Amino acid sequence: MKKYIIANWKNHPDSLAEAQEILEFTNDYLESLNDSSAGGKEFSLVICPPFVFTEEVGKILKTSHLEHNAVLGVQDIVIEDKTTLTGEVSGPMLQKLGVQYVIIGHSERRWKLGESNETVNQKLKTTLRNGFIPIVCIGERVRDDNFEKFLEGQITGTFEGLSADEIGKCIIAYEPVGAISTNPGARPDTPASALESIYIIKEVLAKTYNLKPNNLVLYGGSVNSKNVRDFLGEEEIDGVLVGGASVNKEEFVKILEITASLK
Repeated sequence: MKKYIIANWKNHPDSLAEAQEILEFTNDYLESLNDSSAGGKEFSLVICPPFVFTEEVGKILKTSHLEHNAVLGVQDIVIEDKTTLTGEVSGPMLQKLGVQYVIIGHSERRWKLGESNETVNQKLKTTLRNGFIPIVCIGERVRDDNFEKFLEGQITGTFEGLSADEIGKCIIAYEPVGAISTNPGARPDTPASALESIYIIKEVLAKTYNLKPNNLVLYGGSVNSKNVRDFLGEEEIDGVLVGGASVNKEEFVKILEITASLK
């Protein structure tokens, strides 16, 4: 099965020229990979730029070698399809830009912007209604004795009112808050610890929604070229959500190289 590499650019880079440079560098690597007779493990690449660059990044993806290797995603969506809310971007607008994936409930939005499970749930329904593939972020803030109960509550709150078929369309990104690179003292999780949480997530989905444990589950949290092999080497981890490393062009290509080298 293909591994997923989700590039969450967050609030970077500072200019369109830098965004173009990242994409050109990535494009050159992918072109060389496809031209190589040695081949490599295939992967699905999703680029999620800030809204201000979405249209231009979408154009680049369609007119370069990236067209066959990468698709466009965004980092958020407003709940209402028709809205006058200042500063928000709606599903119909994103459809016209060629967006295919939407990140929902990232920990930075949950904890720093106060998005509740109810808000994330409404955004998830909006994402599905508009025909996008949701990348739903799940993760505990503190890994204490109650973290399993916390994960269960977050999962049931996030997927409230959705059918098993709708949940089955979602990609889940497990991202423990303490591992997010933008947090002080952040440290990436270990594959063993991440797997423990992923098993819990799949168990809750199976128990609560009678789902077979076949949802794609990714790991996110300080992913870089030094640890990505360890995470992607686990069969139960279907890919990675890459934050800061995805806007460092050399580092990001190293991550892609390692992914392609996996057996």
